[in-house]
Amino acid sequence: MDPACYNGFAHPTIYSVDCERDAFELQLGKFALERPLPILGICRGLQILIVACGGTLIPHIPDVYGTSALHRLEPEPGRRLPTEHLVRIDVESLLADCLQNSHISVVSWHHQAIDKVPPGWRVVAHASDDEVIEAVEHEHHPWAIGVQWHPELSILDPNHQRLFQALVQAAQTRHFWDNPNLATGSDPG
Repeated sequence: MDPACYNGFAHPTIYSVDCERDAFELQLGKFALERPLPILGICRGLQILIVACGGTLIPHIPDVYGTSALHRLEPEPGRRLPTEHLVRIDVESLLADCLQNSHISVVSWHHQAIDKVPPGWRVVAHASDDEVIEAVEHEHHPWAIGVQWHPELSILDPNHQRLFQALVQAAQTRHFWDNPNLATGSDPG
């Protein structure tokens, strides 16, 4: 994401910036949060939700946290690979309820992370080694979780399977589908 979206500064490690995509996804994030749809933001999806609500990002994790925990591998210039690290999850969170766990191994492939958390969101997970923010939940939305890692790259891990199962269950049980006014965001009264 272009750092200009959150009044940040360019960094040499930020690549493939697409301002039209950024603008579209930021509007989409705002739109989704205005509705009771279950939302699971993964990696860039988490970052979009945070910036859409007025938060900011750290452009390059090693500049702030060092390299005690790697959040992506770069074995040679221009080649980036995922890596695993441990995450500690708040036991009082929806995320912990979904995962049925408070300590998990995650596949990570990012070099940016949340810096300032906007109002309405709370931090619910950190990287165990360096305290980078790894997950957030919206305090007022019925089901909005953002994770910085890639659960889709660990689909055989029961923890990550449970996260996707919880999203599907939330989508099946929400009253959204029964009330067309909620789908459009219009006031039924």
